[in-house]
This record gives sequence, structure tokens and C-alpha cells, in this order.
Amino acid sequence: MFQEKLQPFIDRYNELNTLLSSPDIASDIKRMTALGKEQSDLSKLVEKAKEYIETAEAIVENKELLGDDELGDLAKEELSELEPRLPELEEEIKVLMIPSDPNDDKNIFLELRAGAGGDESALFVADVFKMYLRYAEIVGWKVEIVSSSDGTAGGYKEMIAQIKGEGVYSQLKYEAGVHRVQRVPDTETQGRVHTSAITVAIVPEVDDVEVNIKPNEVKMDVYRSSGCGGQSVNTTDSAVRLTHIPTGIVVAIQDEKSQHKNRDKAMKVLKARVYDAQLQEQLDETSAQRKLQVGSGDRSEKIRTYNYPQNRLTDHRIGLTLYSLDGIMNDGNLKLVIDPLIAHAQAEAIKEAGL
Repeated sequence: MFQEKLQPFIDRYNELNTLLSSPDIASDIKRMTALGKEQSDLSKLVEKAKEYIETAEAIVENKELLGDDELGDLAKEELSELEPRLPELEEEIKVLMIPSDPNDDKNIFLELRAGAGGDESALFVADVFKMYLRYAEIVGWKVEIVSSSDGTAGGYKEMIAQIKGEGVYSQLKYEAGVHRVQRVPDTETQGRVHTSAITVAIVPEVDDVEVNIKPNEVKMDVYRSSGCGGQSVNTTDSAVRLTHIPTGIVVAIQDEKSQHKNRDKAMKVLKARVYDAQLQEQLDETSAQRKLQVGSGDRSEKIRTYNYPQNRLTDHRIGLTLYSLDGIMNDGNLKLVIDPLIAHAQAEAIKEAGL
């Protein structure tokens, strides 16, 4: 019975309440923080579980009253409200029972890179970045450009931005992969539709405890930053390139005029990329976890097509087609894509967990 699956969660929540009021725990800040987080994570599930149990019991009680002359009609009326609510609660609880991704609450580094398609690809990097920027404004996230490299005809060859806010990784983690665009470029005189592509990486931000990079594992090179000429080109070696020797991961930052600031930014990105590489390795090793991803999770996988002539966006992983590309790109209505992706991932996770 589904009800029996809920009791262990309620019991654990009650146990946590007792533990957190214990003087022994109060003196151990680290343990108290861990238990407090576990309690917070369980609170919504327990609240829904209690509502489910109360609803199930109320259904049984009202069914017993159906034959009663005085209360039968009232019981029938109550059942018409209670019975449809029970399967709704069950679905809500199943989602809450899915083991949470430890990275879901993290801020991210959003990395966009031009791929096949030359100048048009760099212009599309700028368009996709604006799309994420507008979505961030809608949901109240903060976006800071960490590093950018201009395209020869506009746009960006590369754009790295940090996005901070509530549940950033949980909402954007399925954006990673190859994004393909089909449209008539401004430079096209014959009106032909061109296809180009960019890659998107979503890298969770980490702290020093989660990834430990030793000083002797990092090689630092400094060089003069390049730009469009004039004041934007530094006359000192302020640009920084960090190489993580064990993995070969390289980060180059030149946006700040101070070498120290560029190094700090590069180090943050390097730590995040090393952590992300470890994460990808674990996913590759764990086939069950891989199934929980939307698509294969492979960075080289073509996940989405943006077709401008038909105002169409297609997400190939879940077979989603929307004819509202202008609203998604111009107004930041990315929720139209994010919500179905999350729902699909949750359904797969529920199936995998056998709930």
C-alpha cells in the first residue's frame, strides 16, 4: 500500500525534531547543520504525506456513512471532493520522494561556444545568451559575465557567465548540449536558410570543500590580453591562463584589467569544471543514474533546434515542438521548455525508483 511507504519519512522527520532539540547536537554545529538541512528537505514531503493519510482515512469514514439517513448525502458530497484529491496527492508525493540532486540548489557557470556555422554561429551565441538573460530577469536571478570573446562579425565566439539565484542548476541543468539554429543570416543575399550550431555547458559552482585543487596541480601562464584595439587592450600581462595538470582542463580569463582578479575568476571556473568533469565520470560509470538524465547527457548530443522561418522550437530528447520561438527568444518564455523537461525527468526517475 502506498500509505505504508510514507510512514518511514514521517518517523524520520519526528526523529530529526527530537535530535535537533538535544543539547548534544546544539554543541556540534556541523552535525546540527546537516540534520537541519535533512529536516528542511523532508518537510514538504511529510506535510503532503500527512495530508494523504488524513484524506485516505476521511474517505474510509465517509464511505461508512453513506447508508446513514441523516449523514449519507453529506458523506457523498465530501467523497466527491476527497476521492479525486487522493491520486493527485500520490503524484505530488512521488515527485517529492525522488532522491534530490545535491547540485540542484547551486549557482552555475553558463558556458556558450560557437560551433559549426562560422559568423552566424557566433551571432546565435549572443541570441541564446539574451534568452537566458531575459529568463533570469523573470525569475529574479543575477547574471554576471565572467569572460567573453567577440565574434568577427558580431556576437560571441565564447561567453561564460555566472548565474546566481534560487534553484538555478535545477532549472537549467537540462540545457547542456548542442543547440542548432536554422535561419536566413543577415549576410545571406539569396534568402537561403543556413544551419549552424552552438554548444551550451551548465557547470555547477562549487566551494573549496567539494573540490580540492592543490597548488602544484595548477600551471599558470600570464599574457597580454587581446581586444579590438585602443583602450580595451591592456599594456600589461594581465590575462591569465590556468591549466589543471591532472585533467588537462584549461581556463583563460582576460576581461579584468587586474591579473589578480582574472586569476580569481579563472580559479572559480577551473574548480567548477574539474568538479563537473568528476560528475560526468560518475554518471558514465553509473548506468542507473544515466537513465535519470534527459537524453544521454552527452555534451555532443544535439538537443534542440531553433527554426526561425517556421517560428518553431523542437527539443529532440522529449519530442517537444513549440510554435512560439519568438516568445521564447525575445521575451524569455523559457519556462515553456524547462517545465516539460523537468516533468519528463521526474517521470523517468519515478519509474526508475519503482514508486
